[in-house]
Amino acid sequence: MVLDKLSDSLKNTLQKIAKSVFVDDKLINELVKDMQRALLQADVNVQLVLELTKTIKDRIKQEKELKALTQKEQLINIVYEELVNFLGKEGHKIELTKKPFKIMLVGLFGSGKTTTSGKLAKFFIKRGHKVALVGLDIHRPAAMDQIEQVAKAIKVPVFIDKKEKNALTIWKKFKSELIKYDVLIIDTAGRDALSDDLIKEIEDITKEIQPDEKLLVISADIGQTAQIQAEQFHKSCNITGVVATKMDGTAKAGGALSACAVTGAPIKFIGVGERVDDLETFNPPGFVSRLLGMGDLEALLEKAKGAITEEEAEDLGKKFLKGDFSLIDLYEQMQAMKKMGPLNKLVDMVPGFSQLKLPKEALQVQEGKLEKWKYIMQSMTKQELEEPDTVINSGRIDRISAGSGISTREVRELIKQYRQSKKMVKMMKGSGDVNKMMQKFQGKMPKGFGG
Repeated sequence: MVLDKLSDSLKNTLQKIAKSVFVDDKLINELVKDMQRALLQADVNVQLVLELTKTIKDRIKQEKELKALTQKEQLINIVYEELVNFLGKEGHKIELTKKPFKIMLVGLFGSGKTTTSGKLAKFFIKRGHKVALVGLDIHRPAAMDQIEQVAKAIKVPVFIDKKEKNALTIWKKFKSELIKYDVLIIDTAGRDALSDDLIKEIEDITKEIQPDEKLLVISADIGQTAQIQAEQFHKSCNITGVVATKMDGTAKAGGALSACAVTGAPIKFIGVGERVDDLETFNPPGFVSRLLGMGDLEALLEKAKGAITEEEAEDLGKKFLKGDFSLIDLYEQMQAMKKMGPLNKLVDMVPGFSQLKLPKEALQVQEGKLEKWKYIMQSMTKQELEEPDTVINSGRIDRISAGSGISTREVRELIKQYRQSKKMVKMMKGSGDVNKMMQKFQGKMPKGFGG
């Protein structure tokens, strides 16, 4: 997941709390030092780290024990609440209040504006809206070609003029056609610095277009420098929010998130990968819950939209929790998850799953493997599909292999995957102190905790 090292460090801190006999000054000091070390390694500003940990320490010492929580649970509660406050408190979702709803993207060169425009378009398409892209970057060579390619990949209309050198003229040219769309994503030009001419251009475009949202696109790999950019753009262009891109694969993401949070310009989306679906609404409670290993059910449900129906999810969920799922159930679950994205990213969103030390092969459903599984299962009897553990032996494996045209090794691999999934469920049911503590703790949290 995003910020893997920070997440691992924070989870280890919670394990330390869960396994401790007493909550005393020694434990509190260790907790504070562990958090400081973890946050500094994630490139969070030193002063912000000191302020955060001081607040946590003060609250632990000052607050009376709540009846609903034990002392350990209250300690975790304080850590959770202060991390959420640190990253901007409640989330800031975009509500479409009119038609067309205009979202204008601004930012510097290399921040990923054009790619983000495609991700945003896909985000709103999945929610049933009619979306179009508008390319107003007249300065960067091939900018119009790039947004045209992005639009073609996600099958949305794009309005550009490769010969025109005035952004406002392009907008006015297509203005009458654009009113039939629900959402317009408007890509503007960037620069290598926030210069006077860039500010003037953004101001002129804003005055003419009157966008409902002005989102600053910032690359998370710039770390703490994000604060300077966010403050400058907020002051000059009155941005309404931030999209932090390249959140995966950078140790500086913690610096970018915390830096933006203190500017007054809320983070509204985060880019968590290269795929067009790798864009999430930024919800601090759910994000922190995921960091601490408690899952983020809201984000998981968002990804599930369009991949699996609510009834199917509920039915599969009940079967898997009971541990009585068949090979067909496993296949359907894997197929749904493949549509939602890489399994190793999804498990972080399921409460308790990230605490488990799962084998890598259990989290990898490779391209083409599901197709082979289908052929293997088509060569099985009803009993074999429902009770693979008890009835499938070497002789049956040879027969299934011959009937499906798939090697015996791959038939055995499917059975192995099934058994690992069963084992995973058993691990979930009794997976140590911290998981039990999280389950108890989450049931007593305010509404919205854990996504």
